[in-house]
Parts: sequence; C-alpha cells; structure tokens
Amino acid sequence: MDHPLYAPRTGATRRGESGVATEGAGMLVLTRRANQSIVIGRDVTVTVLEIRGDQVRLGIDAPRSVSVHREEVWLELERASDDGASPPDVALEVDLDG
Repeated sequence: MDHPLYAPRTGATRRGESGVATEGAGMLVLTRRANQSIVIGRDVTVTVLEIRGDQVRLGIDAPRSVSVHREEVWLELERASDDGASPPDVALEVDLDG
C-alpha cells in the first residue's frame, strides 16, 4: 500500500522514549474527532466517544469472537500464557447476602 502514513510491517514495533511508535513501525495513523469512527475489516468499528484532556474514551463494536483488551491487560495475559499459568482472576466477587 503506497500511503504516506502507512509503512508495511517489517518486524517488531519500535517505540521511542515517549511510547509513541516511530516511523516505519507499520502503524497507520489516523486523526478522528469525538463521534467519529474507523472501521477495521468488516466487523470492527472503533468510535471516539469523548476527549477530555489527555484521555480519549473509545467505543469498540466487535463480534464476541474478537477479543479486545487494553494493551497492559493483553501483555499480562500473554505473560501468564508464556509462563504456563492461568491468568489472574479479575472477576469481582459480590456478597449478595449483605
């Protein structure tokens, strides 16, 4: 794909000290405003719901068969998988008896 904002993946993503991917990292960079979306494939839509300061709230519409995680959660799941351990149980236990 010959696009000025797209570089084909040639290996691991390189990140600078700021955590921002550097040129040639294989990342398509798009600009969106609140209430604007991008579509990934036929089944996934990512919508910018709100921008407040340095935080962006995203809404992700995807089939249940597509797993969606924050990066830090995904890395923990991968680490647990590599260790052969079960991922930590993150379910919230609620005492309904009061």
